[in-house]
Amino acid sequence: MDKRLKQLNNLRSFECAARHQSYSKAAEELFVSQAAISQQMRQLEASLGTQLFARSGRKMMLTQHGEKLFQSTSQAFNTLLNGLNDIQCEGIAGNLTITSTQAFTALWLMPRLYRFSVQHPDINIKVLSSNGVEDLTQGHIDLAIRFGVGKTMASENDMHYEFVGDDYVYPVCSTQLANEISLKEPKDILKSWLVTLSNQGPVDWWPTWFEHVGIHNYHDKIKKTEVSTGDMALSAVLSGHGFTLASQALFSQYINTGQLVIPFKIQHPVSFKRYFVYNPHSAKAARLSVFINWMKEEMKMEKLES
Repeated sequence: MDKRLKQLNNLRSFECAARHQSYSKAAEELFVSQAAISQQMRQLEASLGTQLFARSGRKMMLTQHGEKLFQSTSQAFNTLLNGLNDIQCEGIAGNLTITSTQAFTALWLMPRLYRFSVQHPDINIKVLSSNGVEDLTQGHIDLAIRFGVGKTMASENDMHYEFVGDDYVYPVCSTQLANEISLKEPKDILKSWLVTLSNQGPVDWWPTWFEHVGIHNYHDKIKKTEVSTGDMALSAVLSGHGFTLASQALFSQYINTGQLVIPFKIQHPVSFKRYFVYNPHSAKAARLSVFINWMKEEMKMEKLES
């Protein structure tokens, strides 16, 4: 055996440190001290007779030889992980844990999930709803469906972020309310309550929409009800309690049944970006792929229905 392969543990630490460009982040991922990583890198450089890192401010930048070794170790560990996944996931039967916002799980995922269970009865799905950003590694979560309004999202170590489309936002109200009040122009929405989320995030939804449609003198005319989640907002609106701004994915089923209407089909200027977040090296990769492909097909159907 080539004696350089005795450095396998050090090579693993090197791949991690090179990927993060940080000894401290590598130490966190590998559950060792930063001093241990530093010592391993000195041992590896000594055994190879070349410098692999050069410090630039707080970052550990790769030298030319370090770049070459990083490419090789990344490919090697990916090949090893794929081989382990092939052994552990010869079949797709087993469990998957999925997480998303309370509104998305309640209004989009759960009404459709029975179709997946009929197609794949050997895959057991556990659904967790949370309006916080769950740690996929610590929470043993296999897939997160997340939403953002920017061009990118803050990413977690080793997680793959797959953009899967935009969720467009419109004002909606009950069919009953639309029939009771005269809705001739967008400012007529102010005749009733606005149901809003107490935590608006980076976008103040109603003011932004009003400005977009050219309504400026609205501040003293607003009657507002605040709720904590999107499914609560739609529940209120379904009962006739005013208007809310919601993504099409959440209310489309109620448009199809005639319970809700879009009084003015003027899209909010900001849309939600939908992402799938998962570990591409998961031991459940084959099972996860089946579920992700099913979700993508459902999303295509959702677009056709709308």
